[in-house]
Amino acid sequence: MCGITGAMYFEDREPSQTMLKAMTDCIVHRGPNDFGFWGENRIGLGFRRLSIIDIQEGHQPLANEDDSVWIVFNGEIYNYKYLRHELQEKGHQFKTHSDTEVIVHLYEEYGEDCVTRLRGMFGFVIWDRRKKLLFGARDHFGIKPFYYYKDDKQFVFGSELKSVLAADGIGRTVDTESLLNYLTFQYVPEPDTMFRGISKLPPGHYITLSYDGDMQIRRYWDPMFEPEERPFEEYVERIREGLKDSVIHHMQSDVERGCFLSSGIDSTAIATHMRAVEPIRTFSVGFEGPNNETQIAHQTAAALDTEHYSKIITQNDFFAAVPKAVWHQDEPVADPSAIALYHVAKLAREHVTVVLSGEGADELFGGYRIYREPHSLRAIERLPLPLKQLLHAVARMLPQGVYGRNYLLRGTTPLEQRFLGNAKIFTEDMKAEVVRIDQETLGRYRNPWQIAGQFYEKTVHQDPVTRMQYIDMNLWLPGDILMKADKMTMANSLELRVPFLDVELYEIARKIPARYRLAEGTTKYIFRKAMEGIIPDFILNRPKLGFPVPLRDWLKGNMGTVIMEQIEASGIDGYIQMDTVRRMVANHRNGQGDYARRLWTIYMFALWHATYMEEMPQPSLAAAL
Repeated sequence: MCGITGAMYFEDREPSQTMLKAMTDCIVHRGPNDFGFWGENRIGLGFRRLSIIDIQEGHQPLANEDDSVWIVFNGEIYNYKYLRHELQEKGHQFKTHSDTEVIVHLYEEYGEDCVTRLRGMFGFVIWDRRKKLLFGARDHFGIKPFYYYKDDKQFVFGSELKSVLAADGIGRTVDTESLLNYLTFQYVPEPDTMFRGISKLPPGHYITLSYDGDMQIRRYWDPMFEPEERPFEEYVERIREGLKDSVIHHMQSDVERGCFLSSGIDSTAIATHMRAVEPIRTFSVGFEGPNNETQIAHQTAAALDTEHYSKIITQNDFFAAVPKAVWHQDEPVADPSAIALYHVAKLAREHVTVVLSGEGADELFGGYRIYREPHSLRAIERLPLPLKQLLHAVARMLPQGVYGRNYLLRGTTPLEQRFLGNAKIFTEDMKAEVVRIDQETLGRYRNPWQIAGQFYEKTVHQDPVTRMQYIDMNLWLPGDILMKADKMTMANSLELRVPFLDVELYEIARKIPARYRLAEGTTKYIFRKAMEGIIPDFILNRPKLGFPVPLRDWLKGNMGTVIMEQIEASGIDGYIQMDTVRRMVANHRNGQGDYARRLWTIYMFALWHATYMEEMPQPSLAAAL
């Protein structure tokens, strides 16, 4: 795992090594083992390395035999040995045993289509000296990040935003439209960022830039579900074989590896398959109280016979890590579980360099409880349209909290107008009360429903559950789940691998009919059946907890006052109505409503603003090394 960065100029000058060093110093935590630079007229590449595969020879930037193709690469290619053999049979000569060099020769052989042959996670940039062409790509699911900035003079890229900000001539301005969408999604959806002018290359896309700056972005892969009617047992067997194969491929490394272990089926399935290959170490964190995941994780570890490590996160532990997490996340992500992930990554890094984890299983196999909603609303959705419109109008007139009001509202609202993914923090009405942005901007911005609408348009032929999964594959998964997974593990120089997000396994999952994914009121029904006899029985049907952060209770105490003080001192009063936030804090502490997630969303923006807009971020060299 590594960090990449670089710049391309559209005029005859060379990026300075001083600038490239500043850009790589910002991301030393992504690669504390090695660094490198390469440049010539108009192009400069920078690299930080966390040594995982071919530790002795995997130095970057790396070139082909005649130095006509140069690459910086972040990620892991799990089928690189197969590809290497195939390329050698075609006459390609290799000087290392790294997966990085495989991409170089794959590009020589297939050009831009090389990305379709890669099985793994990646963000890379290739400079083709013959064609005077820059080619960059991001993996299918968005496991690895790819940020970029372009104006009429330069193109700058990096694994993290802070690298891009460290380049010459790039300013820092809050994108107010991104702020509005962040308040709903709790992250900024691709391809935007919270910085005006800086973008994310979306998952499954590649980018090309010509010598004079002509830029093209194309999608090479789409996570579209296409159910096929096959016997239930056939899919069960395919899942078993597919997951086993994926885990084995994801275990490739020349360093120590382990597994995150929660109380749920996903991480347990990964750990079980790893343990079948070799003795492993597992890691978990939890909070004091009834939802302490470490207790179940200990039982699971004992059943699997793993070397287990765990930690209870106190309130002080949690909030002490927040500033570090905000700096590492680059832009605000208002998911409290990111802080728990930071702690478990820190724990794991004391023992291993690589961990496998269960992210992606819910999106592939239908694991979120909200996916059961179409079934529960089926009776009301079958009513004639005029009657549904009448019921909707009646429900809107009922007072908040009246039993059945929310059911009627959701049942009489089309899916496209009620589901944005697994987070919907602020509604448009709420944002009008909390945000200081002129009405012209409010009316102009590309709102959350328009963002989700582009994906709903592509799935009009699909059933509701499949459409919801496709929304989450394109929004929630890369914007929240994978964003925090990458940033919080890399903050601790730990490589995270996600075997569920494997293109071969996805080819199985995307064909499973919806009635197999959710059945008998159970999420991930077919996956649970596939794991019967493989993982411990007491885990099979446990409800999903995630990282249940006791934020609501914490903010009722003194922390409510503390975060309000930090919000007021952050410099965001030009964007946020402070009187509204104060009322939210007071109402929450007085038990007049649960405002915890909304307050946390504003708090994360406030800390991000104080870090990135008030002070230029500095590399955390001591912590990383």
